[in-house]
Amino acid sequence: MPKIDEIIETHTIAVLVDNEPGVLARVIGLFSGRGYNIESLTVAEVDPNNNRSRITLVTSGTRMVIEQIKNQLGRLVPVARVTDLTDEGPSVERELALVKVVSTGDHRIESLRIADIFRARVVDSTTDSFTFEVTGSSQKLDAFIGLMRPLGLADLSRTGVVAIARGPVTLLTPAAAA
Repeated sequence: MPKIDEIIETHTIAVLVDNEPGVLARVIGLFSGRGYNIESLTVAEVDPNNNRSRITLVTSGTRMVIEQIKNQLGRLVPVARVTDLTDEGPSVERELALVKVVSTGDHRIESLRIADIFRARVVDSTTDSFTFEVTGSSQKLDAFIGLMRPLGLADLSRTGVVAIARGPVTLLTPAAAA
């Protein structure tokens, strides 16, 4: 049985940064330079008045590695705040995928039936293909994609995880006030 300090955990980390050229490259450089993996990465401007963007990333490592990542992110100059959504209370995580299925006959009918169960929307349709839009947890998307593979999965695009803390606490709230 592995020791507690050897257990690999997956964490979702939100980073509030100044929206300026090169910031994302510095964050990615921190990970690649130390051999850490980024499993999911999304970036968007969230506060245009203060020129701030939010980077949401999913990474894995031992507890010690996760703490190192958070500390090193916090020391980067354009970083205003680092929040570990996995540790700091309940959060909501979602991902979006576009899934193209090329099929005919029974496989085509079955893909529509499964899409209905998963509440996926058809966003494009031809006589021999569907493109579905599906949102939810990464696990939900994995399950949907797994069921579409034998039915003619031809192409796939995923956004990566977006996440936000539940309740009144926000990433944009100054740390002292949170």
